[in-house]
Amino acid sequence: MTATITPSNADTASDGRTPRRGRSAAVAGGSPRRRQKVTAGGVASSAFLWLYAAISIAPLLLMLSNSLRTTQDMARQPLGLPLPPNFTSYQKAWITASFDTYFFNSIFVTVASVLLSTAVSLLAAYAFARTKSKLFTTLEGVFLSGLMLPVYLAILPLFFMLDAAGMVSNLWGLILVYGALGIPFSTFVLSSFFRQLPIELDEAARLDGAGPFSTFWRVHLPLVKPAIATVIVFRFVPVWNDFFYPLILIRDQNSYTLPVGITRFFGEYQTDWATLFAGLTLATIPLVVLFLLATKQIVSGLTAGMSK
Repeated sequence: MTATITPSNADTASDGRTPRRGRSAAVAGGSPRRRQKVTAGGVASSAFLWLYAAISIAPLLLMLSNSLRTTQDMARQPLGLPLPPNFTSYQKAWITASFDTYFFNSIFVTVASVLLSTAVSLLAAYAFARTKSKLFTTLEGVFLSGLMLPVYLAILPLFFMLDAAGMVSNLWGLILVYGALGIPFSTFVLSSFFRQLPIELDEAARLDGAGPFSTFWRVHLPLVKPAIATVIVFRFVPVWNDFFYPLILIRDQNSYTLPVGITRFFGEYQTDWATLFAGLTLATIPLVVLFLLATKQIVSGLTAGMSK
């Protein structure tokens, strides 16, 4: 009589050849071909992003490098390195070419107008988002209608209005114009963020004795910091680079902002390449610093709600 020994299920698979333990390990580890495919895709994506970043930053590095060289050196070797670096062009652009006046005018106008539009938009967006009323719904539609208006067509009414108020060639008039133009976009973005906050926050704050303004300042405002950073950056850049309104509304050379001042600067120093590159570098520095400081908040603001 012959005894037949059957392998246990724990040691062999259904085909009697492959152990289940090894098969389970293979399944747990995933398909090697699939892992390789995902890794290759990730490497390709990373390589493409690094290539794109290199192509984007190359003109800025070239501008910075040429600003630290002399015009004669650039004529002999256009793509050479600034060895040793020469800072004379910066001194010439800053003092001789009145770049300091243009720079501080732009800083003043941009910062003041962005703060004005952001402050007004925060209050308006909070009221629109947390108040259910037909009146506020209508007012919100009026605010947002500014996104559809071709603002450059309003230059004649703006000019006559500012001229009647004595604010032509006045930086405060330019600040009011930029502040008003930024309110529709800022209100649209901020109201969307306020609507994402749960209503339970208002109820809890009300139970603790907080009023509407205290709830806005202490509870909601800290939660929408990414949105505030996004609005500030997206308003700072167009105001800083705007050429149209200062050209029309500013007549005094001492009140020129950077975009208008650069056109005059190019006319005077069109053959002095080193000074031109130095001036362009000075005009670019605030934007680079702003993006470096606000990158984390911008990413948080742009990706908020994507995981819902």
